[in-house]
Amino acid sequence: MRAAVLEAYGEPLSIETVEPPEPASHGVVVDVEACGICRSDWHAWQGHGEWADDQVSLGQVLGHEPAGRISRVGEQVGALEPGDRVAVPFNLGDGSCPQCRTGHGNVCLDGYALGFEAAVPGAFAEQVHVPHAEFNLTRLPDGVSATEAAALGCRYVTAFHALAHRADVDGGDWVAVHGCGGLGLAAVQIATALGARVVAVDVRDAPLALATDLGAEATVDASTVDDVPAEIRAIADDGLAGTQRAGGSGAHVSVDALGRAETCRNSIDCLRPRGTHVQVGLTTDAERGEISLPIDEVTRWDVSVLGSRGMPPSQYDELLRMIEAGRLAPDRLVTREATLEEVSDRLAAMTDYETHGLEVVTSF
Repeated sequence: MRAAVLEAYGEPLSIETVEPPEPASHGVVVDVEACGICRSDWHAWQGHGEWADDQVSLGQVLGHEPAGRISRVGEQVGALEPGDRVAVPFNLGDGSCPQCRTGHGNVCLDGYALGFEAAVPGAFAEQVHVPHAEFNLTRLPDGVSATEAAALGCRYVTAFHALAHRADVDGGDWVAVHGCGGLGLAAVQIATALGARVVAVDVRDAPLALATDLGAEATVDASTVDDVPAEIRAIADDGLAGTQRAGGSGAHVSVDALGRAETCRNSIDCLRPRGTHVQVGLTTDAERGEISLPIDEVTRWDVSVLGSRGMPPSQYDELLRMIEAGRLAPDRLVTREATLEEVSDRLAAMTDYETHGLEVVTSF
């Protein structure tokens, strides 16, 4: 089968013919119909992550946002069968650890990161193997296409889990989203669907315009504003009495969807007292996994700081039901469909933030 292989960091992926996967007894092989191109793939392609012992090895097949149709099943798999259309999470659990057994399979103690380690080659390929398939896979409703499911990828489900489960966003909450790439735009759409009032922040016109189309009530161009947190606090000002924070009340929840030191600090600084910061963006080699935070400010204002990664496979049905009901539309974020040969160019475009929305491989 054809696959895109990481042969050198920062260089074009090698389109190669590799052996197709065989299903483990607990696994299945999926014919990939669509796979998102994510900034996490860019991090892997750049060779980032050595600061956290998380650098992707050369020779890896990248791609971690697939959807498709099951072609073969392992001998122990009884609940799935060839022909089933499925969504594939990138954070794969084994179904047996304490986290998996309590509904938190996204942080499985013995899990796999699809496309980022040798045990689970990725989905920039015609086929992908999914271990512990009955635990990890979710059948797609008839009304959800493979492209929509690939758009869920890691970005959409990460944003959903961060807002709906970790931060527990309520109707009427002000939610600030810093960085309007695919992850940030997913957060804008999801927060709006949850009833929040969204302020979207970026430095580019096209993503801010798309954020408005997806429901953002206000946008902030960080390249033209001296004090982004004060601008957000002024927008999200409900006249909260007694605060000593200049500029207004602030956001109830703020999301750093980019992972830069500046956006992380801005996210915390724009919160109102007892607000919640959620970190979903991964750092670059400029931060190397470390960002200094205003801890005294966090303490003074009773601020919560949360991390969020992916979404437990057991909660996919909640998201898919909202899509099937028309409350969420991940396909609205898809701005480009690509071929396998184009993946390297699309990753390179991410270096200078020349992409917007979600880009999906649909031709393998």
